[in-house]
Amino acid sequence: MKSSVDDIRRRFDADVERFSNLETGQSATIDAPLAMTLVAQTAAATTPHARHVLDVGCGAGNYTLKLLQHIPNLDVTLIDLSRPMLDRATERVSRATSGTVTALQGDIREVELGEGRFDIVVAAAVLHHLRTDGEWRSVFTAIYRALRPGGSVWVFDLVESSIPAVQRLMWNRYGEYLSALKDEVYRDHVFAYVEQEDTPRPLTFQLDLLRDVGFAQVDVLHKNVCFAAFGAVKAVV
Repeated sequence: MKSSVDDIRRRFDADVERFSNLETGQSATIDAPLAMTLVAQTAAATTPHARHVLDVGCGAGNYTLKLLQHIPNLDVTLIDLSRPMLDRATERVSRATSGTVTALQGDIREVELGEGRFDIVVAAAVLHHLRTDGEWRSVFTAIYRALRPGGSVWVFDLVESSIPAVQRLMWNRYGEYLSALKDEVYRDHVFAYVEQEDTPRPLTFQLDLLRDVGFAQVDVLHKNVCFAAFGAVKAVV
């Protein structure tokens, strides 16, 4: 069985420091600093008049902090399962913006996002915890509704390949990356918690779903092995 929401929350409760480094990002994630920069720059370029950002699975707030370097003094809403993560993100983000900072502890599948409240949504290394296709559709639909016309959503996450042979190749390459980063023991540790916690979907599945729930424009910013940065823009009515 996959980890429960409480299992995942407890792991992140104990891992705040590792997720609090704006410069290096998350080392187990390929190209994390590059993806963070691309997401921030692209969000600012596509939604330059943004006033309010929603950070889903905010962790320690790195993505919002990077975005604030490009669009200062946004109102910020932070959502995370982990209260220690949320507290750290609130502390760091509050120092970086004169806007209002709202922190919500909860599961994105259950939090009511409302309609037309946000200009930008960012979701980094969080959606792979969704389980069923229905949950994916529900969350993408909620994000679409929560955005104002012209708003945008930007994702960086672990992705599968839709072709089994490609998936095996990409997973082997990811294992080589982890072994080179530390060693085989570390590789096996990462693989074990991915197997226990995560249910990623192919990039193509997610791009198609973004279009299907209503987004007018969809694009890919970066993909390397089994990690991808991508997003979509809601049409201006």
